[in-house]
Amino acid sequence: MSNPIVTLVTSEAFPNLDSDEAGLPDALRERGIEPRIAIWNDPDVDWSQAGTVVIRSVRDYAPNRQQFIEWSKTVPRLLNPAHVMEWNTDKHYLQDLAKLGMPTINTIWLEPSDNLTRHQVHTRFPAFGDFVVKPAISSGGRGTGRYTSTDAKSRMNAINDAMHHLERGRTVMVQRYHQEVDHSGEISLIYLNGLPSYMVKKEPMLHPRFRAGDSLQEEIVHSKQATEDEWRWGERIRLALHKYIKQKSGRDEQLLFNRVDIVRGGPNDEEEFYVMEISLIDGSLYLSADEQNLEQFADAIAVRAFW
Repeated sequence: MSNPIVTLVTSEAFPNLDSDEAGLPDALRERGIEPRIAIWNDPDVDWSQAGTVVIRSVRDYAPNRQQFIEWSKTVPRLLNPAHVMEWNTDKHYLQDLAKLGMPTINTIWLEPSDNLTRHQVHTRFPAFGDFVVKPAISSGGRGTGRYTSTDAKSRMNAINDAMHHLERGRTVMVQRYHQEVDHSGEISLIYLNGLPSYMVKKEPMLHPRFRAGDSLQEEIVHSKQATEDEWRWGERIRLALHKYIKQKSGRDEQLLFNRVDIVRGGPNDEEEFYVMEISLIDGSLYLSADEQNLEQFADAIAVRAFW
């Protein structure tokens, strides 16, 4: 009997996966799996022979979203499944999850169809404090910037960046910068095959003049033991997420991986935490932050590959 095949999907920019995932093929071999690596839009790949297909370093899906979605629907045994990834490519899903009771960052949505003028964009920015502008469809933090409301130059840069996205048909998200990030950073809870697995803490990345442009952003992370409260928050998110998946597709789905990015609520906030993002596609799983993270992910893949 031959070993099961697992194909790890990447993009042209990362033909051998990104550095965080470099040890994954060897970890899969140790578990009796034949690992392969393939670029998602390579026309020479026969996906019917790819075995269990695991999405990883597809950092270019955002500018090629429709092509990526159409491709995903043709791949047998794709993890995470295409119907889940389709809605997760567009952060409008945060609006729906908020309606299900998930605490999210208050967001002003600027839609290309509104044909907003520069002045109208300006009036939709906060009047005080720092705020973040980012496209609703992006990967790796591309197109994200932090700006200061009361600084004329910073505000003008924010207008320019928002108009840049809107003129290219991209929805823009405007969020007040959550100051608690500067104090305690962001938290990423990782679930594998539906089970709480591990957590990392990310250092603040958006300094007051931060503008990502079109480049990927390098995160500084530290492996950390999750507290009882943090897993309790994660369970609240997980329940809302799976309720949403069932609403969208008519059935629940066991996800191979699920990364939830959250920030703690401040002393004057109504909520204990707020969800920044849920990553079900190419988000880093921080496998190199702790060797056990890699082992746990390889085990999770093996469970699915031997089904």
